[in-house]
Amino acid sequence: MPQLPAPDYPADVRARLEADCREIVARYPDSRSALLPLLHLVQAEEGYVSRTGMAFCADLLELTTAEVTAVATFYSMYRRKPSGDYQVGVCTNTLCAVMGGDAIFDELKRHLGVGNNETTDDGKVTLEHIECNAACDFAPVVMVNWEFFDNQTPESAKRLVDDLRAGREVEPTRGAPLCTYQETARILAGFPDQRPGAVAATGGAGPASLAGLRLAKGETPGARVVHPRGEGPKDEPQPGSEHLSSHDAPQQTSASDPAHPAGPAAEEGE
Repeated sequence: MPQLPAPDYPADVRARLEADCREIVARYPDSRSALLPLLHLVQAEEGYVSRTGMAFCADLLELTTAEVTAVATFYSMYRRKPSGDYQVGVCTNTLCAVMGGDAIFDELKRHLGVGNNETTDDGKVTLEHIECNAACDFAPVVMVNWEFFDNQTPESAKRLVDDLRAGREVEPTRGAPLCTYQETARILAGFPDQRPGAVAATGGAGPASLAGLRLAKGETPGARVVHPRGEGPKDEPQPGSEHLSSHDAPQQTSASDPAHPAGPAAEEGE
């Protein structure tokens, strides 16, 4: 049977969202260009992009609901059903997978009792596997509401989700302090983060991720020669080539887990 039209927001909610919508649309020369941040705005209201939210966006931007639905279903950052306060994403792309991401994801599914894109009974955590987060030099990486938790192991990831469910304070490895998924969605819609110190918090990629940028700028890295196996001593790292990542040494962000294959990688021949 065809679905009935989506119900409208209550009058007070719609008035508040319309005011925010006008502020967002004013940033663009063409109103339809505001669709992406508007979808984040309605996601901040309900925790996901509902049929009501899509109808609201279509009405305000003079688009069809089909046009809005096509965008909302294309991008994975838009949730299509109610989800938890904390979106826990485990990178299972190539490098994170071989460094332990697959094992972390499997362990969290068992530990939380949920499958991919499912939410715990208390409504706190939604678990999903995600693709590359462009943080390969800190693999394996877990993200919570798009904030980085680097160099994870199955044990540290379980402690992380337990802390989230218990309401204990959790600090990302780098970047802004953690907030709920709906608060994150409002920030992604383009509204300033009002929390003290949040904007000043920073972080970024490690030197391994930035090697291409340094080369593009004409910076020449020091030569690094690795002797063939058994034919000489290991070379010493060149100045500036050191970086802390799971390829070199465990970080303070997660406990070492010697019994598990996810850990520091050794140089060839070691």
